[in-house]
Amino acid sequence: MARAIGPACKLCRREGLKLFLKGQKCMTDKCIFNKRKNPPGPPPKRKPKMSGYATQLREKQKVKRVYGLLERPFRNYFESASRQRGITGENLLILLERRLDNALYRVGVASSRAQARNFITHGHIRVNDRRVDIPSFKVSIGDVIGLGEKLKTNKVIAENVEMSKNAGLIADWMELGDDGKSAKVVKLPSRENVDIPIKENVIVELYSK
Repeated sequence: MARAIGPACKLCRREGLKLFLKGQKCMTDKCIFNKRKNPPGPPPKRKPKMSGYATQLREKQKVKRVYGLLERPFRNYFESASRQRGITGENLLILLERRLDNALYRVGVASSRAQARNFITHGHIRVNDRRVDIPSFKVSIGDVIGLGEKLKTNKVIAENVEMSKNAGLIADWMELGDDGKSAKVVKLPSRENVDIPIKENVIVELYSK
């Protein structure tokens, strides 16, 4: 499975905002972005003026980094979104939100999408009582997401869920089970569920050229 790799904190500095790529560390004083918000590399003598194309490219890169995607799968999501009824940009973000790795992150089982992908690819996640090891699996209304036996007793899971509950981070389109070891998709995500500032319209403009 191809995935984006590299120093996560540098990606946040490049985009100029927290992308929450390292889970709980991003919410503490240890987060490097709190100390160094400037882009990586030597500081420019003067702030460069971004062209329209550069702005579009920067926005696309930001979304790809948030969801941990490379160019080809991201382009496939865009093409799927463009074939759906409605606003293409919003369709794109909703499709990305419906990924299984994102659903685990949104319900608090994983502290980051990267951690969620790790759980999934190692076979620890079940959907409707069937093992799913594909992070891009698209969840639907009524799907029940459960944990494998090894994760049910994992202290990290319990800490993740407790932190998400206390911080009010659990998405309203997900319903966490009473035991904190299962979750149900009660409705489809909407544009309002995307908590990172994204200008999806410029991504549509980029791909529409």
